[in-house]
Amino acid sequence: MDKTPITITLDEVTFQLQEPFAFDWLQQLGCVWRVFDQQDSGNICFGVERDGQKTFVKVAGARPMEYIGSPKDAVRRLMEAMPLYSALKHPHLIKLLKHFPVHHGYAAVFEWFEGECLHPHWSFPPPAKYEHPDSPFYRYRQLTVEMRLASLNAIFSFHAYVEAKGYVAVDFYDGSLLYDFTNHVTQICDIDFYRKSPTWNDIGERFWGAKRLKAPEEFKLGAPIDGITNVFTLGAIAFGLLGGETDRSFARWDAGNAQYEVALRAVSPERESRYRTVAAFKKAWDIARYHAPQ
Repeated sequence: MDKTPITITLDEVTFQLQEPFAFDWLQQLGCVWRVFDQQDSGNICFGVERDGQKTFVKVAGARPMEYIGSPKDAVRRLMEAMPLYSALKHPHLIKLLKHFPVHHGYAAVFEWFEGECLHPHWSFPPPAKYEHPDSPFYRYRQLTVEMRLASLNAIFSFHAYVEAKGYVAVDFYDGSLLYDFTNHVTQICDIDFYRKSPTWNDIGERFWGAKRLKAPEEFKLGAPIDGITNVFTLGAIAFGLLGGETDRSFARWDAGNAQYEVALRAVSPERESRYRTVAAFKKAWDIARYHAPQ
């Protein structure tokens, strides 16, 4: 028998959980003015403001309505993710301010970024994501090609840095992207599942990630997850932001032919056909962008 949802009100927000969880500590950080409660990751997130300063607070340990796993697993994952934000600190990664245990959970406090998520499944589930004029993804796709190329450069630069630091991106997708439409700045907001290299697919077909962006090896138990894997995901992201996403025809592509060929090679089903590293992919992309005839 399904449990009756628990309704919780904190300052300016009201949301539901599957079971009670204490948030008295949260209000000590400031006024809670926004809630993000539709994730299936086991985290629930808040916008909090104190003395004119906004922060983004991610909490594990509660049981959000969309979460089917164990709160203990969510707590462990969030705790294990904290060193990543220090090791991979970068201008295009949201800034971790502090993190600490709370009751039966864990909390991480980040600097607030005035951006909008490019995969807002809770407010614009597909097909509205692609069609509704208020959808951040739709609005992003209306930006000029040069603006989107600058945004992709931020994404590619960060992941070349991740690779250089000896890490691999896991579960990176457009839901990890925030875009500030006023200042035209791109930030990566979620690297909780990134891993130290070398690593491999230890889950199988349900390995972390969006199916539309995952490389073939991300469906195979025991397969290597490495820079070649990340090349595929970045190529798939390029098709999502500049092309027809899973329709990778040139007819749906907004940028030049040379960049199309680079992206197409990146998403080759055969690992040996892709670029060997994210750095090599980015170098080829930059040459195609700045030096190849369009």
